Amino acid sequence: MGDVVVIGAGQAGASTVARLRAKGHTGRITLIGEEPVPPYQRPPLSKAYLLGEMAEERLYLRPESFYAENGIELHTGETVVAIDRTDKKVIAGGTSVPYDDLVLCTGSVPRRLPGAIGGELAGVHVVRTLRHVDQMAPACTEGARVLVVGGGYIGLEAAAVCAKLGMQVTLVEMADRILQRVAAPETSDYFRDLHRSHGVDLREGVGLETLLGDTRVTGARLTDGTELDLDMVIVGIGISPATSLAEAAGIVIDNGIAVDAQGRTSDPSIWAAGDCASLPYKGVRIRLESVQNAIDQAECVADNILGADRDYDPKPWFWSDQYDVKLQIAGLNLGYDRIVVRDGGEARSHFYYTGDRLLAVDSMNDPRAYMVGKRLIEAGKSADPAVLADASADLKPLLKA
Repeated sequence: MGDVVVIGAGQAGASTVARLRAKGHTGRITLIGEEPVPPYQRPPLSKAYLLGEMAEERLYLRPESFYAENGIELHTGETVVAIDRTDKKVIAGGTSVPYDDLVLCTGSVPRRLPGAIGGELAGVHVVRTLRHVDQMAPACTEGARVLVVGGGYIGLEAAAVCAKLGMQVTLVEMADRILQRVAAPETSDYFRDLHRSHGVDLREGVGLETLLGDTRVTGARLTDGTELDLDMVIVGIGISPATSLAEAAGIVIDNGIAVDAQGRTSDPSIWAAGDCASLPYKGVRIRLESVQNAIDQAECVADNILGADRDYDPKPWFWSDQYDVKLQIAGLNLGYDRIVVRDGGEARSHFYYTGDRLLAVDSMNDPRAYMVGKRLIEAGKSADPAVLADASADLKPLLKA
């Protein structure tokens, strides 16, 4: 068996190398990561870890010893600077590493505020890596004044943690409503009310004009003319796929590193998985930014390196924890034309339909409805909207229809 090199030691990279060994790959496996730590979970960073409820070692996906014990060469704190497709090698840390198959799991990078409006001031933070959270943690103290820029899930999760820490939180979203790009108005309404009930000053249709301060942020001027005094800023305006290395190597980029149904890039010896990869899905090309996709797509790529010849059939699901609410999402709501609301009080679900076809579900503290919706969506089935809307109805029989 040939040598496999994996660039990117996140969830997708770690899943790729573990799957290769588990499925019997006997060749050399090298995993290269820029961060100085073994692969770790990212979702708890801005929640349990920032709250002090989880130690760094508990973030690790596997004990560091796992890689040596399984003959996986783990290179941490190394940056790959080039891919030589002609000689089939990568250049990292001043050395070259040969490959027969190369897997790009380079992930994504957080979008930052422009320097022209103060984005480079001290005290302005993004939330993506362990280092980012360690840098911002000392400022997250009770009574501190924080501005969260962006009303997507990243911003809302950051706002929830800051509020739990007793900080004074203002969140601004330039769009008409929070979650406008990813969720129905009903879901936006739910989370707007949730955050305001926890003391967050949530402002929609308002953006950031500029940050104030000489070397460190001390305030902000908003697009409505309001000025705020601040101790820190958290930027949650989305992420971009990390494609620069692939692009420099001449690999096709299309809203990410373009792959076919099996995970191959435009170079048949190079694969991609996770946040950085754009894949075909029901006639369109999408990227799926989730832990579930990083694992499933990476394992599919590993299987195909071993000759499985298997198409990746994504079953999208996501989650978000905010305060005491667990949001669970299944499916993709692309093209929905109506929402069916199941209101059980503390448990609530929003089902997305196009015509008579069920596309997706957002469930808030409603795990039973979520699981039924998820299984229906994955099976390509729908259900009578009237039954889904009846909070007293038992949904399990829908799975037998």
